[in-house]
Amino acid sequence: MSHPTPKSTPRARVREVLPTLHLGFHPPGPLNSLTDVPGVLVHTQSIQRPRGHNPSRPVSVINTGVTTILPRADWYDNGCYSAIFSFNGSGELTGSHWINETGLLNSPIVLTNSLSVGSAYNGIYEYAVREYADKDGLADGFLLPVVGETYDGFLNDIGAMAVRSEMIVEGIDKASGGRVEEGNTGGGTGMLTMGFKAGTGKGEKRDFVVGCLVQSNFGKKRNLRFGGVPVGRLFMEEDERKEKEKKGLEGDLEERKKDGSIIVVLATDAPLHPTQLGRLVKRATVGLARVGGFGTNSSGDVFIAFSTASKVPREPELQGGMTPLQAQFTARVEQSVDVVQDTTINGLFEAAAEAVEESILNALCMAESMEGPRGYKAEAIDLDRLKRVVEGYGGGR
Repeated sequence: MSHPTPKSTPRARVREVLPTLHLGFHPPGPLNSLTDVPGVLVHTQSIQRPRGHNPSRPVSVINTGVTTILPRADWYDNGCYSAIFSFNGSGELTGSHWINETGLLNSPIVLTNSLSVGSAYNGIYEYAVREYADKDGLADGFLLPVVGETYDGFLNDIGAMAVRSEMIVEGIDKASGGRVEEGNTGGGTGMLTMGFKAGTGKGEKRDFVVGCLVQSNFGKKRNLRFGGVPVGRLFMEEDERKEKEKKGLEGDLEERKKDGSIIVVLATDAPLHPTQLGRLVKRATVGLARVGGFGTNSSGDVFIAFSTASKVPREPELQGGMTPLQAQFTARVEQSVDVVQDTTINGLFEAAAEAVEESILNALCMAESMEGPRGYKAEAIDLDRLKRVVEGYGGGR
């Protein structure tokens, strides 16, 4: 059950709330989203069921969902170069071993909660069997699904495992290149960040396009920063000066046993090979650090990047009368790709860091307050207060 915070300022993205805040040197695209990268498709599904919907689980409240990202419409037949980076590994990103082995992504990227990884994994397979089984209906193709998770058990009855595999099939079917919803949406529906309600956020920087989508669920309030302004610390100092502070979100969140996690997805149309993408994806840590994240012991901070510039066919065209078996044992099947010169790559690194920072701040600004099981509440960040504190501090960097 969602409870919007009483406010004079409607939920808005960080650039609308704080137009003078410096968020980097690279301008955003028309959607300021992962879908500004040509060919990338996204779909979000949210499940919100209030207390009382399930008589057998009287305190059950469902606030969860699924975010489905297609690197390209023909992801099964044509792979993207890709790379992953684990900043702190208390989390899951399935299929990562194969990406490390080959540098190729031939799967949707599905983001959900920790206990729904199995359903998401099965859903990708169910779609693939429906679409790519052979003429006898047998599944003989190779696919390792890519599924990432963060833990939403504070605001969601995670043990109810509300996400079903058919939702993933629907998400793949309906993924589009339009605007992606932020805040309490998709896999980020029940997520928290640095003492406030957060969830799904996105950002994008142009030249070559570097797009970002985060499922943000990490950190403590005291570390929160907006454009270099120590917002979390300033909020806490203000509260401490009050005669009596109401016990609520801060106490509950500080007592969480698991700190949370963040999944970062970076997409670009820049022609990068897997080693370059491995360098790019590490720069997500810079954006995370700018807002106050530092990779706590229990946090799953796992990042993935891919480039849509090259299509890598699953089954290459055979040459000189070769059979498919012969093609597997010859180096004569070649593919030429263009790549960015390493000496010119700094702008992409900078854009990646900026896009991650802005995506996390957008997740915070766009999320609405929410109530979970046992009456736990997560309040949205007060945008009027945020604006006053940041502008009073000097407006940012």
